[in-house]
Amino acid sequence: MALPVLSTLRDQAGRLALQAAGRLTTPLLPDDYLALLDPLLSARWPAGRVQAMLQETPEATTLVIRPGRGWSGHRPGQYVPVGAEMDGVLTWRTYTISSAPGRRPGEPFAITVKALPGGRVSTHLARRVRPGTVLRLGPVQGEFVLPAGALPGKVLMLTAGIGVTPVMSMLRALARSGGHATADVDVVMVHSAPDAERTVFGAELRALHAALPWFRLYEHRTRPAGHLTVGRLSALCPDWRERDTWMCGPEAMLDSFQQHWQREGSGHRLRLERFRPLALLPPARAGAPGRVRFLRSDVETDAGPDTPLLDIGEAAGVLMPSGCRMGICFSCVSPLVAGRIRDLRTGEVSGEPGDLVQTCVSAAAGAVALDL
Repeated sequence: MALPVLSTLRDQAGRLALQAAGRLTTPLLPDDYLALLDPLLSARWPAGRVQAMLQETPEATTLVIRPGRGWSGHRPGQYVPVGAEMDGVLTWRTYTISSAPGRRPGEPFAITVKALPGGRVSTHLARRVRPGTVLRLGPVQGEFVLPAGALPGKVLMLTAGIGVTPVMSMLRALARSGGHATADVDVVMVHSAPDAERTVFGAELRALHAALPWFRLYEHRTRPAGHLTVGRLSALCPDWRERDTWMCGPEAMLDSFQQHWQREGSGHRLRLERFRPLALLPPARAGAPGRVRFLRSDVETDAGPDTPLLDIGEAAGVLMPSGCRMGICFSCVSPLVAGRIRDLRTGEVSGEPGDLVQTCVSAAAGAVALDL
């Protein structure tokens, strides 16, 4: 019992020392000075250092990242906003964590990034970042996770392409449990990829299939078989209606299978994760054009009725905070000074001075001023 007591006293002494130092260094905090020495020492602005780069496929790369202070860990299936400095500007995107949770605080975690055509940040992370690079980290988020208690007896994991990443984190965590979490569990995974060369984690998934009695893998090749269909899924996994399902992949696949689950009365068994936002309003329903003033940047510009404020600001050269660009992570929120905004997902018009606006899914409804 002595060691935990000493550790607690040491933590308390450290907090008191930082509080005392804070009174001497106002307006900056001691944490800000620590970040100048090493970004990983800052708990106020969490960061991580890239330890290794692993080439998974010609397009996908895994970045192994050692987090610094302020990192609180993750549950399998969650995602994290990652900030990369590019041309002197910190640019944020959100990536799913593909590794199992660490056994101890501060252990490295991994994200797996596919370089998208025209994807500035994804290409930077997948092909240009090198070990030693420091990345900023946002708060871990996401509800696409396994239950905290016992697993359902029958599970289906249905994935395609880079959508395998959250499920890979789950499988790695289950495999590491040594059977404790998988007793009396039957997990079927159906994964769709263009071919063997472009199957992210293909070799590891096949090794798990060969080693684990509770896990079966079925691979679907879209070249030349075409996209995975409901009929093909039923042939591979005839009892899919009896299984609690975790699904992640391209939008068209998610929409198609979600509708099928609902038609068959099995929607309550389905959990899905989308990498892109739900469809925004068509221009005909988005309203009249507006105009936006970014007060701190002293920039004013026209605003299309169906164009997110985030895109308008970036096109006008305003330094815009951003994250998932899907209306999920809230990294883009900015204070509204005046005017009203329209939610591009629902069409709802709202806004009072001081409201925090999600600029990635909001458009101007007339004249708008933002504190940016």
